[in-house]
Amino acid sequence: MAKVLHVNDRRAARAGRTAPLRIAAGTLEALKWLGVVLMTLDHVNKYLLAGASPVLFDLGRLVMPVFGFVLMYHLARPGAFAAGMHARIMRRLLIFGALATPMFSALVGWWPLNILFMLLLSTGIIWLIERGGRMHTALAVLSFVLAGAVVEFWWFGVLSCLGAWAYCRRPTAGRLALWTMSLASLWLVNRNFAALAALPLLMAATLVDLPLTRHRWLFYAFYPAHLAGLWLAVKLTS
Repeated sequence: MAKVLHVNDRRAARAGRTAPLRIAAGTLEALKWLGVVLMTLDHVNKYLLAGASPVLFDLGRLVMPVFGFVLMYHLARPGAFAAGMHARIMRRLLIFGALATPMFSALVGWWPLNILFMLLLSTGIIWLIERGGRMHTALAVLSFVLAGAVVEFWWFGVLSCLGAWAYCRRPTAGRLALWTMSLASLWLVNRNFAALAALPLLMAATLVDLPLTRHRWLFYAFYPAHLAGLWLAVKLTS
């Protein structure tokens, strides 16, 4: 895979295009672990501490941009679409999003659908874009408009994922500006600009190579499991 990436980088350079963003696999894994820790702290603060800690709340606004970036990085890799990665990821997100729904609904309510469905929608839109053609483009726009209204973080979360995907494919100044604006739009959800703090963190991640092993299914399974634990804790303390 590393040789393929180097070949693609050289081809992009010869064509006068910016090569795709590159981050070490272990560093991506570290970002996911950071997301898990911050998500857990944020949810403990929200459901068990009634939002008593503004610091934990602000740190929690980094979670979605970090997880979204890691997913979008994988989808933006050369050959990902041809290898069927989008379809495999959509199946996983659908399964674990559905498993998380009962506990998420008990804690939050039936609307919106949890973050895994937002990531599912973002992946589906990218899949349609990758397929190309007017019909798929129209379906992508329709999916964004309609389904964006029923997922967590709404259209703004989807925009932040699409911005990350576009930047990972071609890390140019213009695409970075669009990604930054999409993250800034999360103010409408979070009522602060804390999500922008993910940018320097993710940029720094491109500079380090951390020796961590990938755990593909752990992060999918952790989401419904930790919601179940929180629901139980709420019931025991209420």
